[in-house]
Amino acid sequence: MDELLSKINSPQDLKALSYEELYSLAEEIRDEIIITLSETGGHLASSLGAVEITLALHSALDTPQDKIIWDVGHQSYAHKLITGRQEEFSTLRQYGGLSGFPKRSESEYDHLDVGHSSTSISAALGMAAACDLENKEETVLSVIGDGALTGGIAFEALNHAGHLNKDLIVLLNDNEMSISKNVGAVSNYLDKLRVNPQLHRAKEEVENIINKIPALGNKVLKTAGKFKDAIKYLVVSGILFEKLGFTYLGPIDGHNIKVLKEHIKNAEEIGGPVLIHAVTQKGKGYPPAENTPADYHGVGPFNVRTGKAKRKKKQLTYTQAYTQSLIDLAKADEEIVAITAAMPKGTGDFENQFPDRFYDVGIAEQHAVTFGAGLALEGAKPFITIYSTFLQRAYDQIFHDLCLQQAPVKLALDRGGLVGKDGETHHGVFDFAYLRHLPNITVMAPKDEMELQSMVKTAAEYEAGPIAFRYPRGKGRGVKLKNPKSLEIGKGEILREGKDAAILAIGSMVYPALEAAEELTRAGIDLTVVNSRFVKPLDQELILNLAQQFDTIFTIEEHVLQGGFGSAVTELLIDNNLKLDVARIGLPDKFIEHGTQQELKAKYGLDVAGIKSKVKSQLQEG
Repeated sequence: MDELLSKINSPQDLKALSYEELYSLAEEIRDEIIITLSETGGHLASSLGAVEITLALHSALDTPQDKIIWDVGHQSYAHKLITGRQEEFSTLRQYGGLSGFPKRSESEYDHLDVGHSSTSISAALGMAAACDLENKEETVLSVIGDGALTGGIAFEALNHAGHLNKDLIVLLNDNEMSISKNVGAVSNYLDKLRVNPQLHRAKEEVENIINKIPALGNKVLKTAGKFKDAIKYLVVSGILFEKLGFTYLGPIDGHNIKVLKEHIKNAEEIGGPVLIHAVTQKGKGYPPAENTPADYHGVGPFNVRTGKAKRKKKQLTYTQAYTQSLIDLAKADEEIVAITAAMPKGTGDFENQFPDRFYDVGIAEQHAVTFGAGLALEGAKPFITIYSTFLQRAYDQIFHDLCLQQAPVKLALDRGGLVGKDGETHHGVFDFAYLRHLPNITVMAPKDEMELQSMVKTAAEYEAGPIAFRYPRGKGRGVKLKNPKSLEIGKGEILREGKDAAILAIGSMVYPALEAAEELTRAGIDLTVVNSRFVKPLDQELILNLAQQFDTIFTIEEHVLQGGFGSAVTELLIDNNLKLDVARIGLPDKFIEHGTQQELKAKYGLDVAGIKSKVKSQLQEG
């Protein structure tokens, strides 16, 4: 453990340090983050860029009574290190260890469980309002990145905060990045502020001059609003935030602890809503991350000296199979366009090959869906690529702007199922449920990367309404890729025939179900295995035929049981007055913790051993 860092047991210990010692501590923290993440993986570049901000906040404020609300939480590793979690830091994102995000059950210094973007200002404003109701003297401060600021909820919160006029500090950590480089008018606006730090001084000078007019100064400041606004529009930075009711301070150097602390204290004295604009460097202190911060946003284990990953991914991933197929189809079909929400790598090289048909809308999933609807209703074929867990944020748009309009938008849900070490906020285990009950939508899940490419082709050709397909995180099955063929909507396939019972598997669970069935033959159990392919519409003919052949049917999905694929099968059987044993295998009614995909599947019975155990116990009981 480093010399200074080992002596920091809580933020109170920071208050005794000189500025020179705080900067030394910042370097020790960076070293600790780099060394730890080289073994565990995690969010590297963003955390390295927020070290000085973290030290300034905790040394200026009286935490945990004063509350720091982190947005997303990618930048919270330094915060964890100085709030009593040093000894556990090596367990970061490991099963049973520290979460990669702020977590209320972990520490009294974590006031909100986070993981999704753009929520911190709303939550902080609610806490500030609660402080007023309870007459508490507490500072509430939100830390939000410029990428997260593109999310609509952030602007809703800014607007409401200006209206309520509560004491609230928003610290904008501006590193010009979200995961990839930011896009849009807000990003362009912040660019202008970064290169004109003198503009805030100009505002103060104008106000000082007006205020010095004998006998009339204060009156002029109160009544010459139109003149003052005109001056501000010409020379003063932060006008956007000030028009929303915030006092704007900045831009300032986000790596200068002294300046940061001064501005935090000033913000507390000013009162009301205050926004501090701090400019930082993502990946600061580690050259590989400084040079290509997008590549070091989320990393697996890596070599500290070279920055290279310790394990090279030779096998094609599902994401790569999807993007490869999308690009191939787009070469032959000019109506195909790609939309992403701040994750352009999810569409591979599409942006470079088809710049006029690529749209990165920023962290704005709701807009992405409705924007895609507009494109589709005018004849384009939009593929919207978003992580399953983030598409949850656009539920109303899927209902109103896709399904109700029968807009033929194609939803590509990356990270469907258990994602591993990012935990509760990132597992994509609710998508079957939040999609399948909406009219007019088709929902698919492939058994392997070849079938995924067939689903991409199927989606491109489908015009009857919205169509969604979800695929897992990580490497594919290693199957040989060939020319994909379109699938018949709502049709599954029998992969193995047996005489004792049937397993209806969907997506990533097909191969484990097949393997379990083969191993169960040694125990005298002979199973039929179906690759269901479609969650909606179900292959009713196939399922009903199987229901007449067997007394027991198993369903298996990498999804919560409530409202999922197994629920759909059960509803079909009940509606047809068929009485047989249906055993659903899936995830329980709880938020699933972080851990590797393998560890979590084993714990929740979604690996081969778990499937075999469930089948044996069910058939023996029957």
